[in-house]
Amino acid sequence: MEHKNQYVLITGGTSGIGYELAKQFAKNKYDLVIVARNHEELKKRADEFKGCGVNVITISKNLFLQEEVYSLYSELKLNGISPEILINNAGQGVYGKFQETDIHREIDIVNLNIVSIIILTKLFLKDRLPLGSGKILNLASVASKVPGPWHSVYHGTKAFVLSWSEAIREELKDSGITVTTLLPGPTNTDFFNKAGMNRSKIAEDKDHLASPEEVAIDGYNALMNGDGKMVSGLKNKLSLAMANLSTDSMAAHRMAEMQKPADNK
Repeated sequence: MEHKNQYVLITGGTSGIGYELAKQFAKNKYDLVIVARNHEELKKRADEFKGCGVNVITISKNLFLQEEVYSLYSELKLNGISPEILINNAGQGVYGKFQETDIHREIDIVNLNIVSIIILTKLFLKDRLPLGSGKILNLASVASKVPGPWHSVYHGTKAFVLSWSEAIREELKDSGITVTTLLPGPTNTDFFNKAGMNRSKIAEDKDHLASPEEVAIDGYNALMNGDGKMVSGLKNKLSLAMANLSTDSMAAHRMAEMQKPADNK
């Protein structure tokens, strides 16, 4: 099926789940706008995706900065592009006890994980509402459902993403625009490295990490079906079912045990 001139805007589209999502859209003949900071990675991925016979626009932006989020959308408008689909994938974490972590890094995380997403979504909706069509996929996490000692700011940002996504989905239900939230569990990407989290117990056993390709396929299918929420992976569905039966303090303690440093007795 051809989707020519139907552009998909994907933040963090050069690695991990974002890259795998971009692959799914390219295979299905959607044109791409991929956003990341690294020019060389963007060029490499663009060359790869063009092999699927689609147009690829690369935009290098630092989405920690609000002005760069606005300028990203301005560039699209100047080029006459109104993406049909928005994938808010870019996100990072910062590891450690809150009293010991760097506040500037945490403010960056809040700006990337929350502020950039609400700006892009607001601009996307202004474009798409008059047209009565569009799809949004927001990357939350199973972390959105439980408190996260050793990773508290990240868990808090993802709780925001889930709650806000479900709220605007309801607001948009008669608009022709769908909002889908994807909740992956721990996944084999560069996330743990960027968060400084490689020494945590949860990152130690790579065999138990999900495949980013499988997560992306789950997200792609849920988005295309217009689903509200997709928890990726049976293990994550079961762990969330258990968390729903626990008190918040019990869930926080269990998560602390999973996320504390592996050498922390």
